[in-house]
Amino acid sequence: MTSRPDSPAPPGAPSDAVDRMGTAPIFRLLLSFSIPSIVGMVVVSLYNIVDRIFVGKGVGSIGIAATTVAFPVMLFLTAFSVLVGVGANTLFSIRMGEGRRDQAGRILGNAFLLLFACPLLATVPALWFLDPLLRLVGANADVLPYARTYSAVLIAMAPLNTAGHGLSHFIRSDGHPRISMVAMLIGALVNTALDPLFIFVFGWGIAGAAWATAISQGLSFLWCLSYFLSPWASTPLRRKYLWPRWRAIVFPFLAIGFAPFAMSLANTALNAILNRALDAHGGHDALAVMGILGSFMSIVFMPLMGLTSGVQPLMGYNYGARLYSRVRSFFLVATGLCTAILTAGWIIAQLFPSPIVRLFLPENELALVPLGDHALRVFTLGFPTIGIGMMAGNLYQAIGKPVEAAFLSLTRQVILFIPMLLLFPPLFVRFFGPDFALDGVYWSAPASDVLTGVIATLFAARQLRAFRRLEAASLSPS
Repeated sequence: MTSRPDSPAPPGAPSDAVDRMGTAPIFRLLLSFSIPSIVGMVVVSLYNIVDRIFVGKGVGSIGIAATTVAFPVMLFLTAFSVLVGVGANTLFSIRMGEGRRDQAGRILGNAFLLLFACPLLATVPALWFLDPLLRLVGANADVLPYARTYSAVLIAMAPLNTAGHGLSHFIRSDGHPRISMVAMLIGALVNTALDPLFIFVFGWGIAGAAWATAISQGLSFLWCLSYFLSPWASTPLRRKYLWPRWRAIVFPFLAIGFAPFAMSLANTALNAILNRALDAHGGHDALAVMGILGSFMSIVFMPLMGLTSGVQPLMGYNYGARLYSRVRSFFLVATGLCTAILTAGWIIAQLFPSPIVRLFLPENELALVPLGDHALRVFTLGFPTIGIGMMAGNLYQAIGKPVEAAFLSLTRQVILFIPMLLLFPPLFVRFFGPDFALDGVYWSAPASDVLTGVIATLFAARQLRAFRRLEAASLSPS
């Protein structure tokens, strides 16, 4: 029997924090990995909401519309870091499960280099063509000056943001989810403190909101980098591992990362088309309402992102260790928790839309409340069906099956949501009248959510049956 090229660390080493991923009880381990991530993600969503509240109160609804328009541009930049970070993190978790620690270190080093380099290379053309980009994603003449000011700062600081975000996932996979959580807390607290200072005290307006976000993201990056340079790291960042090994390391994790990369690009296209449809049928009022709706959705979805981030390394590790029953259990428990969170968000949106909308608007713009109420109720109707879609794609991502993960990731945004965004407004106009075009935009969301849930359920059921067969084969006598 041949030995593995990379032997596990001895007992008592920092890798003990990693080894428990294959032995500790399922629910307790899932909570220990997910709760820090959930707390961090919720805090991130809260500081984004606080940021938008300050923009709304200090600049008005047009400021909220500007941040809504800027969002697809930022998604486009971060997509390249998602390509590197998520794919490399998946491969990192699998190699840790296999006990190949030296290989995991090389993956970390190569990923760090590209996490910083990819957005850096994209920053220059993004700033050069900023106005055309913003017009492309839905900025009209009124919104463009505000969106330009806000976007320019965040684009310039994008390498620190994306590198820090990617490294926080590696910290979690390295067995220290609480340290990863602290990185998010640092960014949230600093941003919340700087927002009122820059917007109201210094009078910087929407530029102040952008600088508060950029500075907080830079501090989060420094925290994550300092962890991997410290003795606490089970897998330290070493200079010799920075040089890229394209065929052995980079291309494999880019292949795995293609699914979330494609999802990010699709999300960019989706938001751009959505913004243009909103502007066409409702102007900057509809864009502002969507910004408010996006803030509410972030506080519902960020716990889900924390849960998926927490469970992914656990599924990847146990898949690498051939503990298929544990992979199946992690998936089922996480899917149940996702569905419960989404159902709670749906109930809140249906019962309390007005207080949510009023939170973001100045007193002189409360006329937008009825439109916001209606949009919030309709857009969130399909929430309870989203959890299975998120977790099914995450499952295939965790076990290194990029084709299935890419398909599930693209189902909602590309295959269903974008066509419905283009088809529903004219259909609603034809059947209900010209005043219902905006309703067509809103109803496209729950329709795509429900259909995506059905498709994801079929895919997940197939993979769970495959796990049972692999488990039975591993238990049968050779």
